[in-house]
Amino acid sequence: MVDGKKLKKQIIQIFKKYGLNEKHATIASSAIINAEIVGAHTHGLSRLKMYCERIKKKVINPKPKIKIKKISQSITHIDANNSIGFVAADIGIKQAIINAKKTGIGLVGIKNSGHYGLSGYYAEQAVKKNLIVLCFTNAPPAIAPHGSRKRLFGTNPICFGSPTSSKTPFILDTSVSEINRGKIRVAAKTGKKIPAGVALDRFGKPTTDAKKALLGVQLPLGGFRGSGLAWMVDILSGVMTGANHGGKVKDPFDDFSGPQNVGHMFLTIRPNLFIGNFNDQIKQNIRRVKNLPKIKGVKEILYPGQNKQKKFKKNVNKKINISENIKKDLENLIAS
Repeated sequence: MVDGKKLKKQIIQIFKKYGLNEKHATIASSAIINAEIVGAHTHGLSRLKMYCERIKKKVINPKPKIKIKKISQSITHIDANNSIGFVAADIGIKQAIINAKKTGIGLVGIKNSGHYGLSGYYAEQAVKKNLIVLCFTNAPPAIAPHGSRKRLFGTNPICFGSPTSSKTPFILDTSVSEINRGKIRVAAKTGKKIPAGVALDRFGKPTTDAKKALLGVQLPLGGFRGSGLAWMVDILSGVMTGANHGGKVKDPFDDFSGPQNVGHMFLTIRPNLFIGNFNDQIKQNIRRVKNLPKIKGVKEILYPGQNKQKKFKKNVNKKINISENIKKDLENLIAS
């Protein structure tokens, strides 16, 4: 168990050692610690070594010259210059917030970025500014398009956030696959099985073997519907922004032949664009759902984001539990 504040300082020092400035190291560290606090360990410390390896092999630029192009008062295009994804996304969501506050809608497209962690982390920033938000990002090949047995699309997260007139925002953050790829990686490392019905091996046969799943394909959520959503995200965050797409996003763990060139898209909207009483209406909407008859064993009908917020409140002041492998990674990164 490690104190969160102490751990954050260690991560900042590691990133600074690998060339990031204080501001960028703090941005990246904050996102990683947040993932650990909310229980999304596959997007937290387990990726720190990978980020550092990519910096060392010059496929993440620790000192990027990020270009921000203003297309209109509402629309901005960002070339992240192969920065670490956390920094590109932080600049992007902040710009989307500024645009929406000015005009009612903010649209930001980002190219030449990398893996940015949890989409919900950025969505929450917009919701705290009383904005509705949509976040899209593409990812390395993992999902086979419907009808194919060869992977092409990433697990391509989709995230939606909305104010709720309470301290707990509505945050739906989900990939378009049946299972998070990070969970398959963890299962492969620990020798655990993955659930049936979430992946095929490289021969197109169903498998519960995590290592075989990583070499094969993940199944999309809802069959052809999930495949279509993965394609949609690839178009929005890849084709539209000028980032890699169509299976060309490089795997951050295994492919060091060049930068990932991940694309992101952020859309922010003032919730009162059409009605002046959004707060009253969203309260009423949530109340109606929560007052529905519950099935046996369910104490409360939760909206997306409530569970994660409960975890955050529970864990924010607690020490963070890290595995021996992560502990060794930290020690090696500090010493190297």
